[in-house]
Amino acid sequence: HGKTTLLDRIRSSNVAKGEAGGITQHIGAYKVETKNGPVVFLDTPGHAAFSAMRARGASVTDLIVLVVAADDGIMPQTVESIKHAQAAKVPMIVAVNKVDKPNIDPDRIRQELTQYEIVPEEWGGEHMFVNISGLTGQGVPELLDSLALQAEVLELKANPKKQAYGRVVEARVDKGRGTIATVLVQEGTLKVGDYMLVGQYHGKVKSLTDHLGKVIKSAGPSTPVEVSGLNGVPAAGEEFYLVKNEKDAKIVIANREQKAKELQILKASTVTAGDPFKKEDKQILNIMLKADVSGSLEAIKASLEGINNDEVQIKIVTSSVGQITESDIMLAMTANAKVIGFNVGPDSNAKKLAEQHHINCYKYSIIYELIDAVKDMLSGLLAPEIVEEILGKAQVRAIFNIQKIGVIAGCMVTEGKATRSCHARVFRDGKQLVEGKISTLKRFKDDVKEVTSGYECGICIDGYKEIMENDNLVFIDYKEIRRKID
Repeated sequence: HGKTTLLDRIRSSNVAKGEAGGITQHIGAYKVETKNGPVVFLDTPGHAAFSAMRARGASVTDLIVLVVAADDGIMPQTVESIKHAQAAKVPMIVAVNKVDKPNIDPDRIRQELTQYEIVPEEWGGEHMFVNISGLTGQGVPELLDSLALQAEVLELKANPKKQAYGRVVEARVDKGRGTIATVLVQEGTLKVGDYMLVGQYHGKVKSLTDHLGKVIKSAGPSTPVEVSGLNGVPAAGEEFYLVKNEKDAKIVIANREQKAKELQILKASTVTAGDPFKKEDKQILNIMLKADVSGSLEAIKASLEGINNDEVQIKIVTSSVGQITESDIMLAMTANAKVIGFNVGPDSNAKKLAEQHHINCYKYSIIYELIDAVKDMLSGLLAPEIVEEILGKAQVRAIFNIQKIGVIAGCMVTEGKATRSCHARVFRDGKQLVEGKISTLKRFKDDVKEVTSGYECGICIDGYKEIMENDNLVFIDYKEIRRKID
């Protein structure tokens, strides 16, 4: 819909050209100075697979700008975004983009959105609509004014003197710096030297870097900042808190782990036990998933786990952030798993080990290509669909007993053809007696591959000796058709 292009226009940068496939693959957090004060934008991906990331974006924002392309109209991702915004109860401004294109009717978008309870102010509703063009800049000043006005109405304020609190927007592993987490400070001020606790990970803040790559000493409310110093890669969307020291962090983490174990035991005890002797018929596709950042990892996992089928299923053996390593390859060998990397590939040692043991490492940079590839892998495990094709018909005119061969039916092919590889159904007085594979097909004394309509032939049906004159035969071929996961 042009969200990243719009943001480029606002912050005079050029992110869109560097995006794989023209799609924002991660959440980007950017601080933009406007005449009405600073505004922090979270740019969430538009692809359908990133529902989880958009949901997380909605949960950390004060205002949502829903960008809808005037030429494309309402897309499935638009509806998803609306649902997330409504579920999070976050106020929304609608930016109708690409109005610079010829023959565009922005009111059509307004009309389409009314069915989702989004009614423009000018039509008596509660939602602000702004016509814009990310390409030319038309309407962008009005959009920023609308954001400032909404911020005033909502009295959006935060206390910079409180203890810092916020959420992880993104996290990754940097070769030289270790874990790097992009966090959004929502309350208080985060400073170098503070001790952070994020989910099951903790660490002293070694450095803070703003959205322009500048090293800073502190970050106040509504500031996106990169943090180094954590001892692991937290999941995107995790809340962060400050504690006094490592000792306090470990106590909190131990309590969290204990509660998680208790909850797991409780869940296990409430599940009704099934038949212990029932055999699991599903074919399993084991996958090892690696990604460059935690947000992408989360979104891909959610997408893959949502692929359901009664016969086959995906099992994600392990998923983590960072390059594919030797230990990943060894685990893949043990678990008979496919190794899939999103924006990451194997390091040199892993590559050697993978080549040595013929383990394929699949690398993708576009989400839907990865998902389609996994669907193809999963489709390969499905039992093929067997399709029956009627090849022809024949009538038995005489019966012969041939030494070493047995009973041969002398037939006239009346329709289509008979082939040596097909099956034959025997009918007598309109009732089917048997179906069997043709083991012998002759023309006079010669073995042949097929006999067509109007010709006589000798046929022997594997294992069936009771064939009689005037029996009718129907020749059947069975084809295997590969099935696909939708």
